[in-house]
Amino acid sequence: MRVFLDTNVLVSAFATRGLCADLFSSVLLEHELVVGEVVLTELRRALRDRIRMPRRLIEEIDDLLREAVLVPKPREHLNLGISDPDDEWIVASAVAGRADALITGDSALLAAASRAPLPVLSLRGLWDLLRENKRPKK
Repeated sequence: MRVFLDTNVLVSAFATRGLCADLFSSVLLEHELVVGEVVLTELRRALRDRIRMPRRLIEEIDDLLREAVLVPKPREHLNLGISDPDDEWIVASAVAGRADALITGDSALLAAASRAPLPVLSLRGLWDLLRENKRPKK
C-alpha cells in the first residue's frame, strides 16, 4: 500500500511515542511511504518552531524522509473547497504521488474526505485497515 502521511502525523511520529510512531514504523517496514515536498517544508518548520528540535536532528529526519517516494509540489491543487488552503496542496501531493490513502489528524482534511479523489483516513482508520488486512481470511 502506498501511504501519504500528513505533516501532523509526521510531527507526532517524531516528537512522541504512541500510535503515530507505531504507524510510521509500520508504513516504513511493510508499505511504501509517499512524502510531498509541501509536507517536508511544513514539517521542518513545525519541528523547529513548535517542537524546538535541534537543527541536526531535523536534517536527519528530512534525509530519512527523502528516501521515500518524494513528490514535488504540484502545479495546481484540486479546488476541493477545504477550509485551509495549505491542505489543498497536501491532497494534490498525495494524488500526484499515486498514494492509496492520505493519513491525517487534521479535522478540515477529514471533513473533506468525501470530496477527495483518494481515501482520507484518520490514524485510527489506517490502523484498523492495516489490522483488518493482516487477519487470516476464512
